Amino acid sequence: MGALLALASAVCYGLSDFAGGLLSRRAGFVAVALAGQLGGLVLALAVALAFAATAVPLPDLGWGALSGVGTGLGMLFLFRGLSRGAMSVVVPVSAVSGVALPAVVGVALLGDHPSALSWLGIAVAVPALWLVSRGEGAGGRRTGASAFDGLLAGTGIALQYVALAQAAPRAGVWPVVTGRLAAALTILPLLVTAGAAARRAGGRQVLLAAGTGAMAATALMFYLAATREELLVVAVVLSSFYPAIPVLLGITALRERLSALQTAGLLGAAAAIGLLTLG
Repeated sequence: MGALLALASAVCYGLSDFAGGLLSRRAGFVAVALAGQLGGLVLALAVALAFAATAVPLPDLGWGALSGVGTGLGMLFLFRGLSRGAMSVVVPVSAVSGVALPAVVGVALLGDHPSALSWLGIAVAVPALWLVSRGEGAGGRRTGASAFDGLLAGTGIALQYVALAQAAPRAGVWPVVTGRLAAALTILPLLVTAGAAARRAGGRQVLLAAGTGAMAATALMFYLAATREELLVVAVVLSSFYPAIPVLLGITALRERLSALQTAGLLGAAAAIGLLTLG
């Protein structure tokens, strides 16, 4: 069950990224990001109120808030890297560091002991995730700076995953609520300092952005449930296959061409999912 919940998280995150990416072409990315976090906050709050938690200790809310700070910082550095025109660098670097760092923390600090099959799945997953995230190339401009942005974005994503996993089951989904609030507050200063183009968004675009954020919040709720059924390292790796969803939707919905490297990455991802599920 834990593996299925983590894969459901990956699907929801992938759908959110795909829709948010299309929306960001028509509206300012800062406005889209902030509206998304607010939409996620509304959904998470509704779910939290509908399903009563056993208890909501402050430390669990604190872990959720720390996770949200990771979300906000990850998005800010990801967008900064993408603004430099190096998607083929920043996306794979952020994706791989976002899965590798929690795996190291889980094994080294939290006492996770993956099975042999799970280790093999992790070994296959990291290069597969890199390959499937690779785009057509971005002109090679400021590659080093973009790679550093990708690493910082991945660190934020890793913080999101590790911190949220520390919240106890008794807290229900309230840590996701505090996380969305913290993420919105982290992004808010950028809304003030960004240019007019980054803040531009119509009413319909704001609503659509809120919908993508609600989908991302759903992904985090699935992930949180997965960590309560599965080792952190396995839940993180399976949840991190979300980049495969925009790639597949780009092929089927937008008629984009799949590169040989991305094909190899998707095949590797399928193999890794099978190994981690069996492990």
